[in-house]
Amino acid sequence: MPSHKLLPPLPLLAALVIAANGCRKPQSAPPQPPPPTVTIASPLEREYTEEVDLSARVEAIETVEIRPRVSGYLSEVRFKAGQKVNKGDILFLIDQRPFAASLQRAEADVDQAKARAEGAERDDRRAATLLEQKAMSAEEADQRRTRLAEARAAVASAEANLATARLNLEYTEVRSPITGRITRPFVTPGNNISGVDGFTTLLATVVTDDPVHVYADIDESTIQRLQALKASGKLSADASGRLPVRLSIPDAPALSRDGFVESFNNRIESATGSLLIRAEVPNPDGHLIPGQFARLKLPVSEKGKVLLVPETAIGTDLAQRFLLLVTSSNTVDYRTVTLGPTVDSHRVVREGLKGGEKVIVNGIARVRPGMPVTTIPATNTPSAKPPGA
Repeated sequence: MPSHKLLPPLPLLAALVIAANGCRKPQSAPPQPPPPTVTIASPLEREYTEEVDLSARVEAIETVEIRPRVSGYLSEVRFKAGQKVNKGDILFLIDQRPFAASLQRAEADVDQAKARAEGAERDDRRAATLLEQKAMSAEEADQRRTRLAEARAAVASAEANLATARLNLEYTEVRSPITGRITRPFVTPGNNISGVDGFTTLLATVVTDDPVHVYADIDESTIQRLQALKASGKLSADASGRLPVRLSIPDAPALSRDGFVESFNNRIESATGSLLIRAEVPNPDGHLIPGQFARLKLPVSEKGKVLLVPETAIGTDLAQRFLLLVTSSNTVDYRTVTLGPTVDSHRVVREGLKGGEKVIVNGIARVRPGMPVTTIPATNTPSAKPPGA
């Protein structure tokens, strides 16, 4: 008998399957995880002026090479290396004895020339009387007048030589032409030094140290921004109408101080596309040293209110930056933003954000746009003091 006759008919199999399924209990849906918890904060709204940070170099306003104006034997040095000197202080002393002797000789020459001039004046007066009396020829009277003129010229020449001798004696005291800080002496006592033009001996160098000049380069885009602000009358200025700057020294915040732009160069360097500016900064304590590297902050926007968010709140999506916000229904909203410069640990948000909105500042990696979230406020609520102030 064929084996297929042993199988139950199909209607009976279907009934058995339905009965077996009906005896099972229905399965419940798995429980949903709770919404992720994120930290939120409102953006800071502060008064702010955008600045560019420039590499700069401190230089002295005045630098003077101390050189003698007469030649001679260097007898004395009257300062110590690196000390502060005042205008008019004697720095070097050249042996004065030869110059004092020259002065005495010049004084004697003046006396001699004056005596000859007095004799020539007397002869001229007598000649005038004799000429009236017809007792002297006109030719001889003219000769006496000529001798008088020569004698007077000799007096003027002797007096000029006397003035030169006095100057040369004065120049034996080499004085500081400015107030500032001096280097070490480059020549020690006992050496002969030259005061001949073109061959003068370099004795030392003095530089002024208060105020100082600070040099920096700005690029063409910064120049255009400053020109646009000036044209619109919105360029930042101090009480004297000058463009303010702030100088700082890396790793030395105590040396930070304010100054102003003293001048702009008259051409842009074609090799670098930059313009040299010169700022003037006070240095009453003398801590800024010529040649020192510094940072210079220059305002390039008008003062106005800006929104600031922490760096931790900013995300990067390909070539754009974004923030994640929490809506009124506690869901995540994706917002592209345009950022400005860094201010301490915050970033300026130029576009894409409004004041009072709730920004996720911690936990952006755990959420996605549209997700429900549980929020907690940030505990480090900023004070009224703006970042960077």
